[in-house]
Amino acid sequence: MPVTNELARRRYEKLVERLGALMRAALKPEYQGYYGQLILSGDDLAEMGELKDVRRAAREAGRRLGWKTTTHLVDGRLFVLDEREVPEEIERLAGDAAAAAMDRAWQEGRRPRLT
Repeated sequence: MPVTNELARRRYEKLVERLGALMRAALKPEYQGYYGQLILSGDDLAEMGELKDVRRAAREAGRRLGWKTTTHLVDGRLFVLDEREVPEEIERLAGDAAAAAMDRAWQEGRRPRLT
């Protein structure tokens, strides 16, 4: 029995490490670790194992990153989010980036299309 528990523990730890790496890779450096999110598709989830284990591992990976981690399953996708309160200067920076992206999209939508 201890061999099975050890194997399960190692599998879980590998899953935490894998999710942690994906979560770190999704961070934008300019936001200094805030606004973390990871979206796992149904295929990703199937590959990683039981949903309850993936959620638990994602919460652990988030704790290791300093996140206040929540998970939400929506239409077969698992959203892993950092819900910490964001410092005002980071919130302002993110708001400015979002506004600039919306302006670019609006400008592109106004350009005449060549057919």
